[in-house]
Amino acid sequence: MIRIVLAEDQGMLLGALASLLELEEDMTVIGKATNGHEAVELVREHQPDICIMDIEMPLMTGIEAAEALKDETCKIIVLTTFARTGYFNYAREAGVSGYLLKDSPSDELARAIRTIMSGRKVYAPELMDMMHSNINPLTEREGQVISLIAEGKSTKEVADLLDIKTGTVRNYVSVIYEKLNVSNRIEAISLFKEKGWFK
Repeated sequence: MIRIVLAEDQGMLLGALASLLELEEDMTVIGKATNGHEAVELVREHQPDICIMDIEMPLMTGIEAAEALKDETCKIIVLTTFARTGYFNYAREAGVSGYLLKDSPSDELARAIRTIMSGRKVYAPELMDMMHSNINPLTEREGQVISLIAEGKSTKEVADLLDIKTGTVRNYVSVIYEKLNVSNRIEAISLFKEKGWFK
């Protein structure tokens, strides 16, 4: 029997997921959490085979919870509405075994659980497509410039830290905007963050 803990902050969805999984002959839901902190506690207490969790939850996100459970034998599946490469990259770094989207057919979840229990990883195909088209267009130096800007550094501070002229920094910023197809620093930083390109 595959023992499962569910973590989802929307009560109705949590109940529906539990009911669906209980219909599977080889699965049982042994715990339900409504935030990441509860999920970590339930996994440590009950030692399930699988923990399925949402990303955006109170107290602790699904990715933070996965990170906290890295040393446990329990396999983590992220089930989310967010098909974002940044989240996907962070989830993989946290060691998750699966990343699935909530709008997938329900039988796909049960199939993914069995696949993961056999030792393989399962990622939503949409994310794999996005990963292949998610190549960072910036050079290493341009990446350094945007990283320093994201830290709140002024043009002069960036210039001093990289030992270049302020005019050169402004040129880099113009090129960054053009390559990322954005019009200001805030858009550039949020796109860079969403894509998971910050080192």
